[in-house]
Amino acid sequence: MKDTAQILDTVFGFAGFRPGQQEIVEAVKAGEDVLAILPTGAGKSLCFQLPALMRQGVTVVISPLIALMRDQVASLQQAGVAAGALTSLNSEDETEAVFRHVDNGTLKLLYMAPERLANMGSLSLLQRLNVKLLAVDEAHCVSQWGHDFRPDYLKIGALRQQLGGVQTIALTATADKDTRAEIIAKLFDTPPHVFIGGFDRPNLRLAFEPKNKPRQQVLDFVAARKGQPGIIYCASRNKTEQLAMALERAGHQAQYYHAGMPAEDRRAAEARFKHADGLVMCATVAFGMGVDKPDIRFVVHADLPKSVEAYYQEVGRAGRDGAPADTLTLYGADDIRLRRAQIDEGMAPKERKEADHGRLNALLGLAETLTCRRQTLLAYFGETMEKPCGNCDLCDAPPETFDGTTAVRKALSAMLRTGERFGASHLIDILLGKRTAKVTARGHHNLQTFGIGTEYSKAEWQAIFRQMAGRDLVRPDMERYGALRMMDSARAILRGEEPVTLRRDTIAKAAAAGPGHRPAALVPEENEALFSALRALRTKIATEAKVPPYVVFADKALSEMARVQPANLDEFARISGVGRMKLERYGAQFLEVINGEKPPGVHPARRKLAGQDAGPVFDRLQAAQLELVRGESGTDTYLFCANTTLAKIAAQRPDSLEALARISGVGEKKAERFGAAFLKIIQTE
Repeated sequence: MKDTAQILDTVFGFAGFRPGQQEIVEAVKAGEDVLAILPTGAGKSLCFQLPALMRQGVTVVISPLIALMRDQVASLQQAGVAAGALTSLNSEDETEAVFRHVDNGTLKLLYMAPERLANMGSLSLLQRLNVKLLAVDEAHCVSQWGHDFRPDYLKIGALRQQLGGVQTIALTATADKDTRAEIIAKLFDTPPHVFIGGFDRPNLRLAFEPKNKPRQQVLDFVAARKGQPGIIYCASRNKTEQLAMALERAGHQAQYYHAGMPAEDRRAAEARFKHADGLVMCATVAFGMGVDKPDIRFVVHADLPKSVEAYYQEVGRAGRDGAPADTLTLYGADDIRLRRAQIDEGMAPKERKEADHGRLNALLGLAETLTCRRQTLLAYFGETMEKPCGNCDLCDAPPETFDGTTAVRKALSAMLRTGERFGASHLIDILLGKRTAKVTARGHHNLQTFGIGTEYSKAEWQAIFRQMAGRDLVRPDMERYGALRMMDSARAILRGEEPVTLRRDTIAKAAAAGPGHRPAALVPEENEALFSALRALRTKIATEAKVPPYVVFADKALSEMARVQPANLDEFARISGVGRMKLERYGAQFLEVINGEKPPGVHPARRKLAGQDAGPVFDRLQAAQLELVRGESGTDTYLFCANTTLAKIAAQRPDSLEALARISGVGEKKAERFGAAFLKIIQTE
């Protein structure tokens, strides 16, 4: 058997290992289970490919990225290694070649997507093979706390057991402490040997900018790098297309890519990006993980990413050849609203949503950091950098700062005096002394904090609140639909025990940019979190019923619910788009979200009157009956009308004792007992 150095040289053409690789390879060779966390471009694939060639049997590689699998298989085959993949893109010849190697016993590496693990034929094949090593690439996908969860990854632990507890190596580029813990719990029986390589990519220049005419910011950035290949990530499909067109008009080669394109068009776009010289790809995050292109010279986020992990994985696609590469991330208030809404509208449990808001705060902290951006980024992953990097925007131009303690204390005081029940928009109105209808209706114009923040504009206060979130001083309260809640770290500042330094430059830029144009919103800003919660419930109901969400309720109906906030079925029934059947099916569920508690049970007869004039009449009739069930003396024979009978009385409204007695379920005795009280109620309505 050839030794490690010989295989590294003759098969892969490398004279030596990259930092971190050799220790991992040696651990795998020794039969240890391994969790390896290495930055993008550090050569993770070699950590399982090389050991695979040094042992008998087959190494099975689980990866979610068909394009990357095919690239790696092609590279291995070019190097003379018997490798193959079973994917949906296989030709008949490719699949036959895999099974020919299986039959001959010559197969060394077999790549598969996690979706194939549910296929009994795949399991049968793997059990027939002499599987000696299971390699799980992009292992963060197993974690529901991670930024790219894939449900099919949850099957890998069971597969490992079905293969006799086969040795396993899991690999990923980005995983914080929680994600690492879940990877270990889901994939391993006993703790593996964990290798955490340096997260630093010193060749990447890191930069963030607040949005101010963002399309022009992107065009200017690309113009300074004309002819260089790059990726621009956008939050929406439409934006990828519009930005690609704008770049083409500006004289650049540009291509767009998103999940809404036909599969054939996506493959063509991918191939063009790989082979064209200097093409700029405008894409959603559906693009990139499977593209092993080493010479990408820049990555731009035209919109704020989801988390620090997602950000670092996406910018890590630049400069994989080790040469200098640039990154730029644009962010603004609308980005933050979008990301908050995506969290709130998701189907994750409350604890996960709370953690995701914390992760978003960490990303805002990176955007608004006061010191070297790389030091802040690496600290998030638990790595310490002693000196500033000298290769980020803040090292090039240190930010102007000021003592923001007074401003932050004013904001926190406004939160505290309003019971931590409101979002930034309402709090800013209080600080600016604006007598809005909402402020005066709640008496907030009488607070000591009313009008104490006029030294800043609305845009500047928004920037201050953003920096407060970036320091994780405040978070949206999941129980109160987006109302800001103070974190423990804020209380020392409120008491005047700790100072706070803020960035003046981003506040000044916010003031210069002004509030900007915001597309017409379905709901006021203060109702956005509740609107998101209602949309999340609608999605859940629609998914279970296998119907489009708008079949349950249209956005217009949900926006009215969020604005009006009906307290009971009567008020809910008056929402436009709520008919009898939808009231019956969904009323209680939506009221529970709106009011934060399950509504009291309502008799079906009363529920049918919801939203009608007869509803309140029914309630008063029911209350009057309770006082008279044993007569005025309280000693008479027990007598009562059924709820269905009360519903008839409320709907028909008889005008005499005789008419009351004729209603089915009443009769003369009940008319005599309840008649006077019932008629008085009916006549006063």
